[in-house]
Amino acid sequence: MRDHSDPEPGTPRLTKWLDGRLTRLGVTGAFPRDCLLAAALTALTFVLLTALFWFVAPEDGVSFDPARAWLLVAICCAQAMLLCLRRVRPLLCLALVVGLQLPIIGLSLPEATIRGIAPFVVAYTVGSLLPVRRALLAVGAVVVVESIGAAVVVTSDLLTAVAYVSASALTYAGATFVGGYVATYRRYVELVRVRADEAIREQRTKVQAAIGAERSRMARELHDVAAHHLSGMVVQAAAVERLIDRDPAAAKAGVAWIRSQGKETLDNLRLVVGVLRGRPGHEGGDGAAPVPGLGMLDDLVRTAGNLAGPVEFVREGEQREVSPIADVALYRIAQESLSNARQHAPGAAARVVLRFEPRSVSLEVVNEPAAPRRVPAARTGGVGLVGMRERAQLVGATFTAGPTAAGGWSVAATLPTNGPATPRSKDEAPA
Repeated sequence: MRDHSDPEPGTPRLTKWLDGRLTRLGVTGAFPRDCLLAAALTALTFVLLTALFWFVAPEDGVSFDPARAWLLVAICCAQAMLLCLRRVRPLLCLALVVGLQLPIIGLSLPEATIRGIAPFVVAYTVGSLLPVRRALLAVGAVVVVESIGAAVVVTSDLLTAVAYVSASALTYAGATFVGGYVATYRRYVELVRVRADEAIREQRTKVQAAIGAERSRMARELHDVAAHHLSGMVVQAAAVERLIDRDPAAAKAGVAWIRSQGKETLDNLRLVVGVLRGRPGHEGGDGAAPVPGLGMLDDLVRTAGNLAGPVEFVREGEQREVSPIADVALYRIAQESLSNARQHAPGAAARVVLRFEPRSVSLEVVNEPAAPRRVPAARTGGVGLVGMRERAQLVGATFTAGPTAAGGWSVAATLPTNGPATPRSKDEAPA
C-alpha cells in the first residue's frame, strides 16, 4: 500500500518541493503532515475571522457581539484542528466538522453567513480518497443533515434558510467534485506511467533478446568459419612438425597449405564480418569469396578428403532450390560435422549424403570409428553440436546427432519443403 505522505503522480512541482522539505525535516506519514496542515489552517482561520469581525464587518455596518464573535472564532478554529483526521479517518472528520458547523450557523447573523475553511478541505479529501459512490453518499447525507439543522436553527427567515442550504450543497458537492477529479487525474497519470514503464521494459526485453540472438548468430558464423579451417591447420601443423626432419619437401608443401588455409580463413572471416554488419553485397578479401551453400558441398568434401581421411559424397533425388538461409544452414552443418570428424576421428572414412525427397531435403554426415591416433586431436570448446542444432531450429529442420552402431558418429538434419522439384541439367552428374 502506498503511503499517503508520498507525492502522487501528477502532483504539481510546488507540492513535490514541499514534500521533499517536510521529509528532510522528519515530518513523514499522513497523520503528522495533516496535523501540521491543521495547525496552519487554524492559525489562518483565526487571523481571517479576527479581521472579519473587528475590521471588515464594522466597515460594512455589521457588528458582532464580542462574546458571540469569540465563540465563532473558537468553533471555526476547532473545525480546522479536526483536519488532522482528514486522511486517517475521513468520514469521522467530515461528521465532526458538520457537527460543529450547526452551532456556527446558529451563532451567525442573517446578514453574515460564516463558514470556515475546514468544510471545503474535508469535502475535497473525501472526494479524493473514497470511491465515487461512497463519497456522494457521504456528501449527500452531510447536506441533508446541515439543511435540516439550518431549517431548525434559522426559523425567522425562509430565504436565509434556503441560502444556508444552497451554500451547504455548493460547498460540499463542489469540493467533493474537485477532489474526485484530482484523484481521477492522478490515477490516470499513474496508469500512463505504469504503461510507459511496461513499454520500456518490454522494449528492453526485445533489445536484449535481439542482442542475444545477434551474439548467437555471430558465434555460429565465427565458429563455423574459423573452426573448420583452423582445426585442419592444427592437424596439418602437427603432421608438418613430424615431417620436418624426415621429409623437408613434404613439410614445405604442408606449410604452404597451411598458409593458403590461413588466407582463406581470413577472407571468410572478412566476409562474415561484412554480413554481420549488414552491408548488402559485401565481399570479403579480394571479392572472390562466395556465400557458402549446398552447391559448394563438392569443394567442401574434396578439401576434407585431402586434409584427413577419405570422404564420400552421395547426392540422391532431383535437386531443387531451398531458401537461402536453409542453404547456408545445411552447408554449415555439413562443414561442422566434417570438422568434428577430423578432430575426434582423424583418418577415419566419412560419408556425406544429400537427399532430395518429395517433401523434404535431408543431409547426413557419418564417419567411421576413429583409428589409433598418431597425431593428437585438436581440442574444442564443445559448441559445435549446439551451433548445428541452433541452425537447424532456425530453418525449421529436425536435427539428430549421436553414435552409430559401428562405433562412429552420425549427424542428420531434415528440412521439410513443399516446393516443386527443379530438374538438374544433363551435364550434371551425381557425385
